[in-house]
Amino acid sequence: MLTDSYQTIASPSEGEYKEKGSKFLAYAYPMDAESDLDGFMTSLRDIHPKARHYCYAYKLGLDGTRFRANDDGEPSGTAGKPIYGQILSFGLTNVCIIVIRYFGGTKLGASGLIHAYKEASKAALDNAAIIEKYLYISYQLTFGYDHMGHIMNALKDPDIEIITKVFEDHCIVNIQIRLSVENQAIHRLKARLLNKSLEEVTSETVVDFCEMVRKE
Repeated sequence: MLTDSYQTIASPSEGEYKEKGSKFLAYAYPMDAESDLDGFMTSLRDIHPKARHYCYAYKLGLDGTRFRANDDGEPSGTAGKPIYGQILSFGLTNVCIIVIRYFGGTKLGASGLIHAYKEASKAALDNAAIIEKYLYISYQLTFGYDHMGHIMNALKDPDIEIITKVFEDHCIVNIQIRLSVENQAIHRLKARLLNKSLEEVTSETVVDFCEMVRKE
């Protein structure tokens, strides 16, 4: 079965870890695109202009291929990797964690750094509200006023959510459907629109009075 649900955090959260005078401040953010990182960093550099390091990790999507870990000058593998490890440990995605370090004058060594970045990240996620979210696909339906009543009635389906409606020269309705039930929902919709049984409709069936465009 197609997986379309994932766990992420509801809103930004913070955590802190201190060791031998060094302070590690962790900031966890919900993240939808790689470009979000620039905004997070700009904000934190404004708040903490004197910090020594701004290390981070993020993970996006469900396939496990979109992630990054950055040590920002710390010894290789001592910051970004343990931060990323906590994202994995909590089973999250679409999350970014940035850990800011204020150096306390005493070196912690590789194992000490790994522990510090891990614990700061864990604290931020422990303080976060973890929620389940879903992937949706959108369709745009375009049709004439003479079919509006019939089409709007056909859209009364528990798996179909109407997002926007525009009624001007013609009718435009944008809907969204959970990715895991897309095929079944569109199949039912076509059958209702054409007043046919489910067996009479296929994925190739066209509804000539209602243009249906899948939005990527």
